Amino acid sequence: MKEQLDSLINEMVERGISFEEAVGEFEKRFIRRVLERNNGNQSKAAQNLGIHRNTLRRKIDEFELDHPPKRRKRSSR
Repeated sequence: MKEQLDSLINEMVERGISFEEAVGEFEKRFIRRVLERNNGNQSKAAQNLGIHRNTLRRKIDEFELDHPPKRRKRSSR
């Protein structure tokens, strides 16, 4: 995994991507993935990320990541 990360970093540097842009994109994708793994449950996602729920909410707003919870479909009777 470290080799893949090194390769990605080299590519980003060569393309002129700024540090701020790279960190922001990483953070956005990381948070999105953790939210998906927690079915949109922000409290659980914040706990997994090791941040306060209010901080996660601010980041969701900042990155426009509103992730509606996945609801199970009710079976028709």
